[in-house]
Amino acid sequence: MKWKSFLNNVFKKDMAILVVLSLVKLLIHFIASGQYGYFRDELYYMACGENLDFGYVDHPPLIAIITRFSRMLLGDSLFAIRFFPAVAGALVIFLTGLIVRELGGKRSAIILAAVAVLIAPIFLGIDSILSMNAFDHLFWTLAAFILILILKNKNDKLWLVLGAVLGLGLQNKHSIFFFGFGLLVGLFLTQHRKYLYSTWLSFGALGAFIIFLPHLIWQFINGWPSIEFIRNASQFKNLPLSPLEFLYGQVVDMHPFCFPILFLGLIFFLFSKYGKDYRVFGWMYLVIFALFIVTRAKTYYIAPIYPVMFAAGAVGIEKIIENWNFTWLKTAVLTFLLGGGVLTAPLALPILPVKAYINYSEFLGLAPPRTEDHVMGVLPQHFADMFGWPEMAETVAKVYLKLTPEDQAKCGIYTQNYGEAGAIDFFGRQYGLPKAISGHNNYWIWGPRGYTGDILIIIGGDAADHTQIFNSVEQIEIFTHKYVMPYENNLPIFVCREPRVTIGEVWPQVKHYE
Repeated sequence: MKWKSFLNNVFKKDMAILVVLSLVKLLIHFIASGQYGYFRDELYYMACGENLDFGYVDHPPLIAIITRFSRMLLGDSLFAIRFFPAVAGALVIFLTGLIVRELGGKRSAIILAAVAVLIAPIFLGIDSILSMNAFDHLFWTLAAFILILILKNKNDKLWLVLGAVLGLGLQNKHSIFFFGFGLLVGLFLTQHRKYLYSTWLSFGALGAFIIFLPHLIWQFINGWPSIEFIRNASQFKNLPLSPLEFLYGQVVDMHPFCFPILFLGLIFFLFSKYGKDYRVFGWMYLVIFALFIVTRAKTYYIAPIYPVMFAAGAVGIEKIIENWNFTWLKTAVLTFLLGGGVLTAPLALPILPVKAYINYSEFLGLAPPRTEDHVMGVLPQHFADMFGWPEMAETVAKVYLKLTPEDQAKCGIYTQNYGEAGAIDFFGRQYGLPKAISGHNNYWIWGPRGYTGDILIIIGGDAADHTQIFNSVEQIEIFTHKYVMPYENNLPIFVCREPRVTIGEVWPQVKHYE
């Protein structure tokens, strides 16, 4: 009886409820992790993990380190490489609940904010694959929690901790810089501007810079490739969005049912007496929102600030319910959210068979906002990029295995992008394929990998272009797959011989940062 009484008391606690909701999030991703195949970026990160460095063209080094560690610890399965992103997503929910408590929220607000994060399509989708975005959300949410502790408890020494978190966040993804910039503007525009003269804030900023410094040095040594990458992506790949289109993207990404919570969170921070001490977050959101529009960022780049906004909105809703004695609204709002979350979850999570997903999405008439300037296929890009990679490697292997042993010994495989290269590197092992080379992003920095270029298997491209480099260009196979992105479908596989120039001479011309 004593144990039963003890357990009953434990599970009545707010923390126990928060832990359960975090575990639900974790379980959802564990169940969904193996339904489709490896995502394009996952193959690339595995290649980066095999070539550890202080930086990469399109991202800092932390994701490569995490991928390398994950593979060493758990292996190469989909469940294994998606384990840590799922954990990161669960921790975001837990931190969101802690933020609610610090903002003065009670149990109903904790549950409401946690459920909002749980059902948001952007978090369901991103936390289901290995990417730096899952950890970016965790760093932003942790930074927001520490900032609230600083503002609430007047503990200046915590600026050192915040600096360390932001420094590690910068080693994961450059966009957390916007958190820091928004914070400075927010401090300047509120009663907390006194912190701008704080020695501890300066030490925290210095700590962040020191943690980030190895990557900055790498950028300098390699000619600042990430700047070129960001510029090219903004100009040639990312879709330009108007403020209204960007706002619409937020509504879809966070879930239409969650949007009122975010809006009330903004009101809570900017105008509510309960949010007076945390006004800085309201200004941060507005500043970051504006900056992402100006820089032509993808809609999901602002997602890491959602948890703290949901937390504030949940507290605001709880205050309204208590002040007006609308207790029945607690259950109604939660039921409404959960119902909406169940309705849209298959659009973000790879849980339905492909044909069932296509029918379901057509029935709902919903689609994720486009972020890149590509022609779309039957699947949205976040699902399409999980298909075709093993089949592509198998098709290339058919070509490679037709070569004589002498030709195989000196043959390289050239691809048009890092997804194709990552597929050859990972799935090609079972066929004995050599490592791929490419001009795309960090594959260009890794160079020709010792291949002479005397004989190359080239995936994709145009035969007329290849004949400018090689005297002999022969199409042997063609790769097709009905679910891949259109630009990855119907790719000819060429065997090219007798180069007119050395591979070293042509390599500077194939660089493609985007």
